[in-house]
Amino acid sequence: MSVSSASEEEVAAASAYEALHVPALFEQWAARVVHTAEIRDGDRVLDVACGTGILAREAASRVGHHGSVAGVDPNPGMLAVAERMAPAIQWREGISEALPYEDDSFDAVVSQFGLMFFTDRVAAIREMIRVLAPGGRIAVAVWESLERSQAYPAEVELLEQIAGSQAADALRAPFVLGDRTELEKLFQGAGVDSVKVTTHRGTARFPSVRTMVEADLRGWLPVMGVVLPEEQIQRILEEAERALSHYVTAEGTVEFESPAHIVSGTKP
Repeated sequence: MSVSSASEEEVAAASAYEALHVPALFEQWAARVVHTAEIRDGDRVLDVACGTGILAREAASRVGHHGSVAGVDPNPGMLAVAERMAPAIQWREGISEALPYEDDSFDAVVSQFGLMFFTDRVAAIREMIRVLAPGGRIAVAVWESLERSQAYPAEVELLEQIAGSQAADALRAPFVLGDRTELEKLFQGAGVDSVKVTTHRGTARFPSVRTMVEADLRGWLPVMGVVLPEEQIQRILEEAERALSHYVTAEGTVEFESPAHIVSGTKP
């Protein structure tokens, strides 16, 4: 893909996502997902809904000179940032429900925190299985339920009060696959063998309340198609200091539990 195919606005939103969300939330999970998928030297790996590529970059560190890593995502801005950070990885624009790869192309398929947003989750998982070689491994991370991710319920409530349901729903969206039983059924129904769901503790860490909330307002919400007026953003940022004060440490940083499930399995 070409960096020039992304608009300035898309690249700006993706850059904010990489700078703010990746170190605070996503980076800690990449090694866990790669470990669960048993990625090793020489493997061919696909990262589905790769975003700016943190998981693909982690996989690339494991496959050595004889392996290969590809990343696919529908968002050109995300891919532009991913390509800028790791040009050796094969980045490609495409949707998860119709992966632009041949059957049996990969030894492992991984994905973190993307499945919740797929239009047809069953079709997407079946596509992951299709592009896997027989016996290939799959590992997919999704967030636990909203109420178990300590600070976010308060932020969702704040967005609902000030910006309305569309903004609040954009922040609820990442947590819709928190039910372990339903998650297991989803993968089994899509044809994955030896399905296993493990729940892991995670810790979200932001430099401050303002940084955390601004990451959502200027980074995450625009990715979800919600752009708030500056006046609303400033009001939310002011109110957030009170609403999230419980999670502020003595050093002024923000820390709270942010657990996730990792689903693993194999191709029949």
